[in-house]
Amino acid sequence: MTLTTLLLLLLVGLIAGFLSGLVGIGGGIVMVPAMVLLLGFSQKLAQGTSLGILLLPVGILAVIQYYKQGYLNIQYVGIISVAFVLGGFLGSKLALSLSDEKMKKIFAIIMMLIAIKMLFFDKPKQAASSEPAQSSVKIEETGH
Repeated sequence: MTLTTLLLLLLVGLIAGFLSGLVGIGGGIVMVPAMVLLLGFSQKLAQGTSLGILLLPVGILAVIQYYKQGYLNIQYVGIISVAFVLGGFLGSKLALSLSDEKMKKIFAIIMMLIAIKMLFFDKPKQAASSEPAQSSVKIEETGH
């Protein structure tokens, strides 16, 4: 591995981690395009690498910060995680059966649709929704 590759990998990880902690994105939206564009990875290699990173508890420090402020619903995390495992299995089976070019196009279309929805169709939330959902989180005060 060259020094340039190492520095690019560190930069991708730092930016993805920062954006993950800041706005909850990082894996697919940041790391996959960065690995394809900056490191010359194939679409499938970038997706597999991004998923490999997610297997480790890379976001644990960010999760702890959100938990401490009451912005984490542990029950929802559990339910979504179980569904995520099944969805990841099914999605990977489909992705691996398609060509790299088709995967790039699917990825780009999904990112564009999400961006268009967020830019033009999301309605502003009421001010009350910006407060932590204390009732959905059981924060135990143990003095730690």
